[in-house]
Amino acid sequence: MDFETIYQNPRSDDDRERILRDLRAEIGSGNVSSDIADRISSSHGFWMVAERWTVEGKVAALPDVIAWPQSTGDVAKVLRYANDNRIPIIPYGGGSGVVGGCVPRYGGISLDIKRMNKLIEVDEVNLRATVQAGMNGMSFEHELRRRGYTMGHSPQSICCSSVGGWVATNATGHFSTRYGGIEEMLLGLEAVLPTGRTVRGECSPRRSAGPEVYSLFIGSEGTLGVITEVTFKIFPEPEGRFLTSYTYDTIDDSLESVRAIMRRGLRPAVVRIYDKEETKRHFYDYPEAENRVMAVFVIEGEEKVADVEKDECEKICSEYGVCTGEGPVRHWFETRFNVSETSLAPQYGAVFDTIETSVCWSRAPQFYKNTIKAMHSIDGVILASGHASHFYPQGVCFYFTFGGVPPKNQTALEFYQKVWDAAVSSFLENGGHISHHHGIGINRSRWLSRERSSEMIILQKIKQTMDPNNIMNPGLITPLEEGAQ
Repeated sequence: MDFETIYQNPRSDDDRERILRDLRAEIGSGNVSSDIADRISSSHGFWMVAERWTVEGKVAALPDVIAWPQSTGDVAKVLRYANDNRIPIIPYGGGSGVVGGCVPRYGGISLDIKRMNKLIEVDEVNLRATVQAGMNGMSFEHELRRRGYTMGHSPQSICCSSVGGWVATNATGHFSTRYGGIEEMLLGLEAVLPTGRTVRGECSPRRSAGPEVYSLFIGSEGTLGVITEVTFKIFPEPEGRFLTSYTYDTIDDSLESVRAIMRRGLRPAVVRIYDKEETKRHFYDYPEAENRVMAVFVIEGEEKVADVEKDECEKICSEYGVCTGEGPVRHWFETRFNVSETSLAPQYGAVFDTIETSVCWSRAPQFYKNTIKAMHSIDGVILASGHASHFYPQGVCFYFTFGGVPPKNQTALEFYQKVWDAAVSSFLENGGHISHHHGIGINRSRWLSRERSSEMIILQKIKQTMDPNNIMNPGLITPLEEGAQ
């Protein structure tokens, strides 16, 4: 197979054969592979740079071996072997990440946990469910719905992501304004440390007994160990669901209406505000939305309570905008998993991506305008737009989109990085964060020390203590030091 790898693997064919042979002895020959097709399939997610490389006949990087553990014991065996031999481990779930977090830059073992996909327990009395970390997100939600419950977590990647990946990237979903992010849904987990030792932490319903160790794995992106089992909150499936939408003259008016809703203690399950550019792209079938800002709302819960909440939300929205009914919300439900804009762009020579962030209310309107201006300042940018997708009493998550064609004197990667640099620099200069729910990965790692300058020493100490041989996804969150390479 003829292709180029961007990151070079330091191990030889002999090394690869040795690792393959040893792991077969540890967890069985049917659970390990070094076939090129398996190595390619477990080497990437949906990072747009890597998608572009694929179109060009390149692969970001290849692991040496793929391992498919079927139990926590299997994970422990693989990690113990890798730690003893200083071989990198890259945990791999659904492969839905968009920032390069699962790219095996230093080769090693891709630990694919998809075979650990059992629903262990649905505890209806205590409203919690325990599941193996490799279970597909939509399969998990279907199992809950079959029993009359929901987790309330519905990321755009729900059909192709794993529940362990949700925790490892500190994810959040479309319904987070009511149900919260993954950190609020998680009640406990089981994980395997690089030494092969298994640890468990549980905090249901709440405890005060020192720092919560299991919380270290939230957002850890495979750098501290491997999550093997998780326990989440669950909720009775809502009896009532109400849909409504509003259009506004300006992004400022739309934000102010939602700020007033959150300040009142109201919690619509879904709120999404689309700027005029995105309204034009997504709601072109609605004449009343022309040259307007669109906001869609989903209010759900116990029917009588949800009905009252809908009325109160509509009273507030009517002070700032014009009601456009259920139609735009139904259209959003029909199209919310459509990602054709980003997936088709590399095939046509365009560079296209999304960048999400969060900021406090007092800065939000100007923050949005400054970011759009910063992206448009880069030569070659044709499209720069945004929507607000998650809301809190303290602020909002913006989700920006850019697209363009690199100038003749730039590669696609150089152009891509220029736009990202402009956007993220604008985030930091205007009081925002470098990520809201996609994690750090390779793509955002160069800004982490600016985002968390005084905290980096703590992150480094935690990493050094838990993973002294630096085998777990090396170089991802803390700078690569001596260790597995």
